[in-house]
Amino acid sequence: MRKTLIVLLSLAAAGAAQAQIQCWTTKDGKRECGDTPPPGARVREIRGASAAPAAPASPAAKDAAAKDAKKGPLTSAEQEQAYRKRQIEAEKARETEAKAQAQVAEKKENCERSRESLRALESGQRIARTDAKGERYFLDEAQIAAEAAKAREAAQKSCN
Repeated sequence: MRKTLIVLLSLAAAGAAQAQIQCWTTKDGKRECGDTPPPGARVREIRGASAAPAAPASPAAKDAAAKDAKKGPLTSAEQEQAYRKRQIEAEKARETEAKAQAQVAEKKENCERSRESLRALESGQRIARTDAKGERYFLDEAQIAAEAAKAREAAQKSCN
């Protein structure tokens, strides 16, 4: 019983002694710390880990800290809800990125097709088409020029 009492008292005294560290500036301008400052020195007490944390710098950070302080730690249900919300947002971002990539790929493919069509029309070869009855016919110079103009316009739209 006596040993337990002695241990408890020594722990209490050690805790009190640890909290009494003081710092001051000497005549030379150097900073010194200890438990007994010289007489007439301006003393500043240093506290251990029990000191309050520093306040947030910006007003937005202060508001967020106050909100978190009121709210307290998140429950497991709130953590799960926040996790699911992040997952949904990430999935939406992936879908948006995939759509953008698909549009870029489609535009590139349309550009290549229109350029290929323009090359074929400007090659000087005979161009054949099939009508509604399934019969094949050849384009004359005026029809080829009209088709080439349409192909240039399509290439300009899809390649820019």
